[in-house]
Amino acid sequence: MPDQRFLVVRLGSLGDIVHTFPAVAALRESFPESEIVWLTHPRWKELVESSELAADIWETETRLYHSSREIIGRIRKKHFRTAIDYQGLWKSAALPFFGGVSRRIGFSSQTIREFGVPILYTDRVRCTQTHIADQNGELSQRAGARNGVAPVALSVPSIQEVFVLQLLRGFGIERYIVLSPAGGWRSKCWPPNRYGALCQKIHGALGLRCVLNYGPGEDDLISAVKAASGEADPIAYNSSLGQLMALLRNAVCIVGGDTGPLHLAVALGTPAVAIFGPTDPARNGPYRMGDRSTNVSPIDIVLRSPHAVTTYKRGGQAAPSILEIDVDTVFDAVRRQVEVRR
Repeated sequence: MPDQRFLVVRLGSLGDIVHTFPAVAALRESFPESEIVWLTHPRWKELVESSELAADIWETETRLYHSSREIIGRIRKKHFRTAIDYQGLWKSAALPFFGGVSRRIGFSSQTIREFGVPILYTDRVRCTQTHIADQNGELSQRAGARNGVAPVALSVPSIQEVFVLQLLRGFGIERYIVLSPAGGWRSKCWPPNRYGALCQKIHGALGLRCVLNYGPGEDDLISAVKAASGEADPIAYNSSLGQLMALLRNAVCIVGGDTGPLHLAVALGTPAVAIFGPTDPARNGPYRMGDRSTNVSPIDIVLRSPHAVTTYKRGGQAAPSILEIDVDTVFDAVRRQVEVRR
């Protein structure tokens, strides 16, 4: 149907948008002549653009009444036949509902986090897949896609790569490992003193410097990592999204928890050492378009205690299970990634 129009709703955040790309790529693959409009938060427009999956990207800030009202008006004028809400929240489901889209596809109550949201959908999909990227794919299939997911290649502006690599060369860094110690909830974050000890081992045994990726409000965490790193002297780097993508794509590997930067690095082809605690890597782990029988590609190493209890409750302290993963275990995983890619 060349006149088919799809409204894709995924407002945020970084890792969640990355895990939506394969599902939207499957939609694009099945309907190459159809128009896909992606609705997202202004912060993530550049990220969505990097996928080159949408004909147009509309920005909205749902916390602002005038922004929501304006975007609902735009939706009404476009006369979409189908909207797919990959987010599954009241704020995302309400936009196509009030925008008058006749067919609204979303998750059923068995999958969704906020109670009652599915009442706003015409098609409620009860997921059978485990990984969230594959669950997103089930929504695409309900919309008519032949497959749930399809490969995605993210583009990184060359000017950003040149800038980042020249900056690192100014510090004498050619090959490096990115550490992403933050993660939104402290309960799924490995402690900063252990990241510092890891920096020391990486520098001492492998001769590599580490780059600490961090965002707004994470200065204290990064200071704690640097204080524990001693002479390893990692570089703290707080950058734009485009520069972050360049930094991640050119790294030897990334070490981090269940975080947006780790998932973005995986999408860019960078090997990962993923440290998991309360969240389940079968559902939220590194996702590559490879062997989906295990939900984790052999290129990535996922560390999780066998005693871990899965929960998505946001705690303020490191989960006991993540504390069972020691520095030597993480360093051994990093060493294996480095040796494969010498």
